[in-house]
Formats: sequence, structure tokens, C-alpha cells
Amino acid sequence: MKAIIPAAGLGTRFLPATKCSPKELLPVIDKPVIQYVVEEALEPDGVDGVVIVNSHEKPQIEQYFSVDEDFESMLRERGKSAEADRVHAASALPVSFVYQDVARGLGHAVLQAAEKIDGEPFFVLLGDYFVPGRQMCVRMAEVSREHGGASVIAVAPVPADQVSRYGIIAGECVGCLPGTDATGEQEGAVWKVTGLVEKPRPEDAPSHLFIVGRYLLSPRIMELLATQGPGAGGEIQLTDAMERLLAEEEMYALVVDPAEGCDTGTPAAWAATNARMVLEDPGQREAFLEAFGEEGVARLG
Repeated sequence: MKAIIPAAGLGTRFLPATKCSPKELLPVIDKPVIQYVVEEALEPDGVDGVVIVNSHEKPQIEQYFSVDEDFESMLRERGKSAEADRVHAASALPVSFVYQDVARGLGHAVLQAAEKIDGEPFFVLLGDYFVPGRQMCVRMAEVSREHGGASVIAVAPVPADQVSRYGIIAGECVGCLPGTDATGEQEGAVWKVTGLVEKPRPEDAPSHLFIVGRYLLSPRIMELLATQGPGAGGEIQLTDAMERLLAEEEMYALVVDPAEGCDTGTPAAWAATNARMVLEDPGQREAFLEAFGEEGVARLG
């Protein structure tokens, strides 16, 4: 099974920083954002590779995941074996690349990886959000197994006055994760999806649950994307193909807590994620404490 990470965007929200360095390589502490997403994608049982949908304008991403023996040797010669090991571990991750050089939407980006999935179900992880504990996709796979290998999406509740900003699911709660008693829109609840509504008016919203950016999809979606016409913004939309899939196959949604993950989609969110990761890592927190004292830690939090 493969996981797909779309990464061909220009990163305009981070300009001018992303003029020469892709936003996916912006660091969160000492690792680039995309490495966190790749490691999360590889966590579920059965995932044996990650396909990054890149642009030829961003060769730095492919370089990052390529082994550089000369650089590793130089680090070891200088007594930096631990650093060399971390560099090698990143470059040895099972990552391959396909390309989307014209921005035609998320559905079009996913379609570029069609030949890589070998007719199997696959994950899609959006790259502006990562889950440090790496368990969200693991739980999605569990829901899929419980429902005969059906497609599963991660969703989270949003206030009623904000539903018009998101894609919202229609459906009903049909159960919960084993070991929980979640119902309705509580974390751990499992819904059977009957529809996907893009940016509904509050009074028309079928639920308050929006798609978080984690998908486990049937291989049939690739066939549907191949014939999917342009949707919103004149682009090939993944949600449009998912609506067509609902006419043929069952689909489920797992309610998650979006705060389980870290947002890096804007400069402010990226900065806040760095602060959060510093506070949650004992070693980083201690180093920050030594440099800035308790007052500094309080301000960071």
C-alpha cells in the first residue's frame, strides 16, 4: 500500500522565503515539515512507500530524500556521526516522486500517482498538517478494516458559523472506535458518509464535520479522477470524484481532534507549531529553558 503526499504548490503564503526553498522543507525544530508527514504516512501497517507529487521547479525536495554519501562521510570525519545517522535515516525513507507541473487541483495531483498505487487502496496526506503521534492514519486503517476495506476520511467538528469555509460531510453516526463510547460528533465516532457538501450555508449544513486532510481511498477513485471534469475554480477536485465514488461504494469518516496534529499552512501556524514542538520535546524544552529562562518558556506557551 502506498501513501500520496501532494507537494507541487508554490508556497505563496511564505514568500519571499519560498522563492528558493520549498515550503515543504521549512524546518520544524530540526526536520522539514514534509519529513514529519512522510514518517506519519509510513506508520500504518501495510504502507511500504510514499509517493510525493512534486513540481520540477522544486528539485530540492527530491535532493533531500536522496542519499549523499560524500556529505555523510564529511560529517563522520568531523566527529558528527549522530548527525550523519539522522541525515542518512531521512534519505533512506522509501520515497518516490511523480510530477505535477501545472496546478490543476488536488484531484489532478493525486491522479499523477495512479501508476504507483498498484491497484490497491492508498492514503492521501495533505502536507500542511502533520500528526506527531502518527496514530490518526493508523486508526483510519482500523475503521476501514472493520468495514470491509471501505474508504475512510478523517473529519473534525467546526463551529456552526464556520461551516461555510469548509467541505462538510453528510451522513450518520454508525459506531465508534473500539474502546471508546463516542457518539455524534465526538472524537472517536464513526460515520457512514452519504454526501460531501462544499462550503454550505450554516442553515444548509448536513453536519458540522469537515475533512481534516487525511484520506484512505479505494483504488476506484483513480479511475474516476481520470474522467473527472473541472469543478470549483476550474480545477479537478478530489471531493467531486469522492462524491461519484459514493454512488458505487461505501465510505466512512472517523471523527478526530484536529489539535492532535500541527498546522504549518501559514507563517503564523508554522511558528506556533515550532513553539508547540519545543514545549512538548523534553530536550528542546530544557535547551530553551537554559537560554531564555522560565519567563521565556511561559511566553512561548
